[in-house]
Amino acid sequence: MADPLYELLAPYFDDPPSPRPVPTSTDPVVSKYLSRLTTLPLSSLASQEAQSLAQSSHSTLLSIQSLSSRSNAAVIASADHFSTLDETLPLLAEELEQLQSQIPRLDKSAVAFSTTYSRSTENEILDRRKRALLMERNADRLSDILDLPTLLSSAISSSAAQGASSASNYATALDLYSHIKRLHLLYSDSPLIDSIYAQTESAMQDLTSQLIASLRGPNIKLAAGMRTIGWLRRVAPDLETTRNRGENTEGLLGYLFLVCRLSTLVNTLSALEPLRQLADQESRTRLSNTSRSAGGGKVNGSAYQGGQQSERYLKKYIEIFREQSFAIVSMYKSIFPTSTEETLGAEIKSPFMSSGLGSASQQKARQDASVASPSALATFPSHLTDLLFDTLKQYLPNVQDRTSKESLLTQILYCAGSLGRLGGDFSLMVAMLRPEETNISDSSEDDDESGEGEWVEVMKRHRELAGRLEALASGVGGGKGADRVGSLRVKSRA
Repeated sequence: MADPLYELLAPYFDDPPSPRPVPTSTDPVVSKYLSRLTTLPLSSLASQEAQSLAQSSHSTLLSIQSLSSRSNAAVIASADHFSTLDETLPLLAEELEQLQSQIPRLDKSAVAFSTTYSRSTENEILDRRKRALLMERNADRLSDILDLPTLLSSAISSSAAQGASSASNYATALDLYSHIKRLHLLYSDSPLIDSIYAQTESAMQDLTSQLIASLRGPNIKLAAGMRTIGWLRRVAPDLETTRNRGENTEGLLGYLFLVCRLSTLVNTLSALEPLRQLADQESRTRLSNTSRSAGGGKVNGSAYQGGQQSERYLKKYIEIFREQSFAIVSMYKSIFPTSTEETLGAEIKSPFMSSGLGSASQQKARQDASVASPSALATFPSHLTDLLFDTLKQYLPNVQDRTSKESLLTQILYCAGSLGRLGGDFSLMVAMLRPEETNISDSSEDDDESGEGEWVEVMKRHRELAGRLEALASGVGGGKGADRVGSLRVKSRA
């Protein structure tokens, strides 16, 4: 029934004429509306349907107006784009064709890139990038490594500023040096580590110089000396190289220690320069008077009778020599306990054993000792003794007062006994002082005998006193002590 109804209403579609096209019977909206009309009664069609259509039309008009108001800009833009669609579609098609033609080339380039920069193959650019990434990840570690020479230099500088109390700074510097040496052994092919190690070696040379300078300190103690030698063993291990034959185990450190302490002794004795200059004046006066007396054949009343300044100088000299020599040898024996005392004794007694006396075994031992390299301490006491006796031979003849001279000889014997406690007794070498070096007298035989007997009497009294002190110290009774003293007197007279 919809079709006849459509045919019935079709002539009225263009009344009044409208630009809209005529709806067809196959339109779903038209079919639905015609089906609805057939269900309405005639009264509804005559009275209510027109009003319903007017309301629907008005509602639709309002909706269209509202939509056009909201979507005005979008509608205009859509219209503009739609107007250019005829031009853009051919351009899009052309560009698609170009893209399609470039796809094989792009695929070839992608395959080449994948082959070139694959992780399974070696590539310089990738290696450089990997190194850059590795350096970025380890930037903090590299910064710490680069700061090692600066930290080492700071520790060494602070050690030099604080002096002997900088044990912790020295230990820190040595720990840093050990760490850098380990890095150099692990990464010996790294230029960066080589550069850091070179800077470290330069800094350690400064540290070695500081440690050697500390050994020359005027008031160095045993504990400080042992610490310094321990640090030198770590800083400069080549100084601890032993001799070829193996008899000497302290290496070059023993020689270095003795040289440094000897330099300190010489510098300390040089502080007596004002007294030495006065003693030199007395020496010149004595020699001048002696030459005049020798030329005139008789000593007049203006003969030399001085010696006070020489006595003052020698007393100070011997006192400093006794303290420093005992400190040097005792400290050396404490720091290097492996040095043999037999070699020391053989070297000290060598001036008195030149006659070749002794058993065959002793002679063979002396020959072996002469072939082997001596210990650093073996010849050092003899050098100290030569230093002392050179001064005594030069200034002791200036002292004319017998009491002062005996006092000086007694002081020399005490000095010999002090050093003798460490195996370096040189009391017998007092006999090497000629009479003219201990007394100013004529060249007659009586005066020579009096000069020779002077040091003998002094030595006898010194030995008697030493024997008594030893007897008292060991708790020996009076009879035994007297027998000991008597035996010492007999030995001294012999």
